[in-house]
Amino acid sequence: MRWILALLLGLLAACAHAKDTPPPLPPAEKRIALSFDDVPRAPGAFLTEEERTELLIANLAEAGVEQAAFFVNPGRIDGPDDTRRIAAYVAAGHVIANHSANHPRLSQTGLTEYLADIDAGEERLRDRDGYRPWFRYPYLDEGQQDAAKRDAVRAALAKRGLVNGYATVDASDWFYEGAAKRAVAQGKAIDREALRKLYVEAHVDAAEFYDTLARKAIGRSPAHVLLLHETDLAALWIGDLVRALEAKGWTIVSADEAYADPFAQRARTYDTPSAQGTLTEMVAWDKGLPAPRWYRGNNTDLAQQWFDTRVLGEARETDD
Repeated sequence: MRWILALLLGLLAACAHAKDTPPPLPPAEKRIALSFDDVPRAPGAFLTEEERTELLIANLAEAGVEQAAFFVNPGRIDGPDDTRRIAAYVAAGHVIANHSANHPRLSQTGLTEYLADIDAGEERLRDRDGYRPWFRYPYLDEGQQDAAKRDAVRAALAKRGLVNGYATVDASDWFYEGAAKRAVAQGKAIDREALRKLYVEAHVDAAEFYDTLARKAIGRSPAHVLLLHETDLAALWIGDLVRALEAKGWTIVSADEAYADPFAQRARTYDTPSAQGTLTEMVAWDKGLPAPRWYRGNNTDLAQQWFDTRVLGEARETDD
């Protein structure tokens, strides 16, 4: 009988311990939408504009991306070819939104002029198929240190029925496109496989960094929005990037789903000493989290070093 009593006591102790110890948490869900700025963009390093659009649409489809967001600068639409390319994105299932007519920087533009530029963009976009009432600040500049201007634009967007088309993940893809264009113009040999790997790795690393930062700031992983540009690099390697993200546990979601996340509410309420950057960075700043609050690859000196050594094979001097 003693062994039965001992067994019962052991079971009771185990049950009590189990009650005090919470079950292990399931793996956190990581979701991310794709967005492309500066549409229509000038020719890049490798493709014509038409080739770029066709390849980007094809590679998004092959990667299973049903809906990405294309943020348009209507003031840069130069003729029917640009119009057709934008329509092709929509016909493929993607959506378009306002990135201002002419891409001004809020911190360097008067409020009246800035709002007029938003309105000019809306006038040319709001009746188009695939339109969404999202506004993305050029340069992600929401006024920098000018809180009064920041709040005035927030109020003006709300009055117009527009919401902040923020990004939560940024790896400065525009920089690599520019570096490639400069290298081609200078007649330098580009290791395109090395550039592909750098492009993919930088964006996956940035996604992981900003997701960790978001968890620290709000206690969960929001539906993220990845900031990209309509570049040749995106057209060539978006499929590789999607597959690399999925290999790290990310699920690609629509822009509609991402902007329906409650995290979007924070775009109207955060308060930081300088309003510029990803929403993740600014909320982390608002929460008082210590630096770093932005991905290290957004330091263009470091990105240039990566490009020079990995893509061009150039030796770099290092500080002792």
